[in-house]
Amino acid sequence: MAMLKNEDPEVWRAIQEETKRQENTIDLIASENICSLAVQEAQGSSMTNKYAEGYSGRRWYAGCGYVDSVETLAVERAKQIFGAEHANVQPHAGSQANMAVCFSILKPGDRILGMDLSHGGHLTHGFKKNFSGMLYEVFHYGVKKETGYIDYDELRATALKVKPKLIIAGASAYPRILDFPKFKKIADEVGAYFMADIAHIAGLIAGDAHPNPVPYADFVTSTTHKTMRGPRGGLILCKEKYAKQVDSVVFPGIQGGPFMHAIAAKAVAFKEAMTDEFKKCQQQTVKNAQAMAQEFLKRKYTIVSGGTDNHLFLVDLRSKGIAGKDAQMLLETVDIILNRNTIPFDERGTNEPSGIRIGTPTVTSRGMKENDVVKIADCIDKALSNPNDNKIKEDVRKTVKGLCTAHPLYR
Repeated sequence: MAMLKNEDPEVWRAIQEETKRQENTIDLIASENICSLAVQEAQGSSMTNKYAEGYSGRRWYAGCGYVDSVETLAVERAKQIFGAEHANVQPHAGSQANMAVCFSILKPGDRILGMDLSHGGHLTHGFKKNFSGMLYEVFHYGVKKETGYIDYDELRATALKVKPKLIIAGASAYPRILDFPKFKKIADEVGAYFMADIAHIAGLIAGDAHPNPVPYADFVTSTTHKTMRGPRGGLILCKEKYAKQVDSVVFPGIQGGPFMHAIAAKAVAFKEAMTDEFKKCQQQTVKNAQAMAQEFLKRKYTIVSGGTDNHLFLVDLRSKGIAGKDAQMLLETVDIILNRNTIPFDERGTNEPSGIRIGTPTVTSRGMKENDVVKIADCIDKALSNPNDNKIKEDVRKTVKGLCTAHPLYR
């Protein structure tokens, strides 16, 4: 970054320090990952200069031949990965993808049924301060208190009672397989559209590590980062019969010019997602999460739902006498990065929740295996069990440093 260093040393220095931070910390944030240098090069390319309102072959500006070819590549690769009839790669983020679907089929005041945020859902599935909660009449389903699994009987009973126009499957903190055929059956029973938000699990689906909702859902939305290991952005997949209305809502409905540099990076990430290396990494991500959750169980921690089927799990810290926020802050001092998280039926507020969320995408992308994540679990346990012991914390930092050195950010 010689040019940047010369032109703006303050920004250059912040980027260098952020890269060092990433290299020297264990990242367990479930929604983060590492995109390849090829993806980063596409993201930082001259395509950021080009306005391209419209779609391939139907632009409002001249000079779009090369960006058309890149967007076509991204669309065709996304369709191939997920077996979709139609793909729109222009949403700037997953939230915009969800907004586009909602605006294409719903009117203000229509009813939607989504997973309760406190049980693992997402802001765009009906949180009162989000557009979805502001514009629509929202109803929620959640998990069973005894098991931590989605209560499909409650979901069906609520759907039969309120007759939502849209049912949303998907979560930001749910560790189990989503039963897409069951969601589809309930949606059909009440005459609702069915949307699957796979932002967290898209990479797992591409890597055959989680069932694919595309055969069942009317609409599938996703981010292109997280487990997909691409640039930050959004994606919509849908049946061909909905293509025109979805595309017209994305542009000109809620967005103007697409980010062609990001779409180029999405195309690169989608090509990478079709490789054997990517598939192996996704399957290892699940193995690592399961191994790590089991290690916490051995150490008498409470794991929501008793384990995980995907890339993340939730640790209920109430039995350990430490709040989630305090755990997050303490672990950051020993170079382990994760986030506090509410657990189902949490009596504490959202800012001071009872749990933490742990995800394995980033450490797996760095090449770590089961024996490595067991060491990380040991480090977390030591730090949480001895918050005031500086010697133990220094030992943990050394172990973290050794793991990071053995598994560099870019291999």
